[in-house]
This record gives sequence, structure tokens and C-alpha cells, in this order.
Amino acid sequence: MSAEPTPPNLEDVSGVAPVAAPTEVPAAGDARQSGKSIIREYAEAIIVAMLLAFAIRVFVVQAFKIPSGSMIPTLLIGDHILVSKLSYGLQWPTDCKLQWNFPPVNCYTSSNVMPFGKPQRGDVIVFRFPEDEEKDFIKRIVGTPGDTVQIRNKQVLVNGELLDDRAFTQRIDPGIIDSTINPRDNFGPVTVPDGSYFVMGDNRDQSLDSRFWGYVREEKIRGKAFRIYWSWSGHGEWTEWVRWDRFGKAIQ
Repeated sequence: MSAEPTPPNLEDVSGVAPVAAPTEVPAAGDARQSGKSIIREYAEAIIVAMLLAFAIRVFVVQAFKIPSGSMIPTLLIGDHILVSKLSYGLQWPTDCKLQWNFPPVNCYTSSNVMPFGKPQRGDVIVFRFPEDEEKDFIKRIVGTPGDTVQIRNKQVLVNGELLDDRAFTQRIDPGIIDSTINPRDNFGPVTVPDGSYFVMGDNRDQSLDSRFWGYVREEKIRGKAFRIYWSWSGHGEWTEWVRWDRFGKAIQ
């Protein structure tokens, strides 16, 4: 007579038989949902980054490139500069319209909701060109509201006193043009209206400025130029294309 087989002991030390936990297998729908979440996260990150860049550009600092020689010797063609939007206060953009590029909104004026100060004589500013507000111009302030400005044989007088501009200007044409022909060398006197500024290029003989088209309104000023962050000549030997000595140079 054969002995009855002993059943295997399935109890653990606690006296409860262990039960294996089922392995979860993600459904196909779960995998698709995970993919959607990753795409959504990237899209949200991109949108936030674009909004942050747009806010910095509008309210804090904006980059510009110098395309002409009207501000030589202070700024050269190919200089890339930074312009502070906070130099004169917290600006709120007004008179805006939508456009099909970046930024998607283009604003033509601004109101100063938190003033920090007024533009001063000698400041280098970027502003909307009065004769074509799709363009940005850069010049130096020569006359502030209430100042009397006159150019007499290339010499600039402000309130009857000679402006000492030798440190930042150049005059390359020795000839003198009569005011009846052209206002370049003989102009005024004029008194700068309230809320306006008289501006001139540092390259006095080759600058289209307030002598030709009038004043810059304060609400058209986009900011104060304060530093060169990159400079590219684009000609000569390839080793000379980048002007390394201009990197980080303050604009004065």
C-alpha cells in the first residue's frame, strides 16, 4: 500500500500563502496618452519661452543692428547694440497693430507708467523715424525741451553756448553749405517744444537728423543705447570680420 503524498508547504513564516502580484501591462491608449503629454510639455515650454522673450524685448531690453554710418565714430556699421527700455521708466506700449512675423505685435508709441527720469542731452537713443514709423533711427540728443539750438558754420550752440562735442563726433567735409541751400552746416536758431527732443548723428556731415526732419516726440523713444554686444565688419581678411575690441563696449 503506497503512502499518500505530502502536499507542498505553501505557507510563509506568517502562515499566509504568498500571492504573486500581477504585472501591469500599459494599454495602447496609455502609451498614446504619454506621448501626448510629452508633446504638450514641450509645446508649453516653447510658448512660455516665447512669451518671456517677448516681455523682455518689450519692457526690459532690445537688440538692434547699426546699418548706416550716421553715428560714426561712436557706432560703426555692423555694430549690434543693446537698448534699455527701462532707462526712462516702465513703458507701456500703445498704438499697436498685429503683424505676420516676430514679434506678432508692433507698437508705435509708449506711455511711461512709472517714470525713472527724463532723456538727457548726450543720451544715444533709438526712436521711431518721424517720416516712416516702420523704421527705427538712432541719434544723440542735442536739445531737450525748452533748449534753443543753433548750428553756425558746423558748430553747435545750445542756449547760446558752444557744445563741446569733439569727444564723440566727426566732420569729414571741410566745406560750408549756406542755410538757403541745405541746413546741414547752418541752421536755426529753434526752440525745442515741450515733450520733444532735437537729435543729431555723431557723423555730423553725413547724418539725416533733426536739422532735416524736425523733432523726436518723447512717446516715440524706444530706449537708450548702452552697450555693444557684437560687431561684424563683413569685409577685409576673414580674421578681421569680427571686431573683437568692440565686444561689451559701453556706448557713451
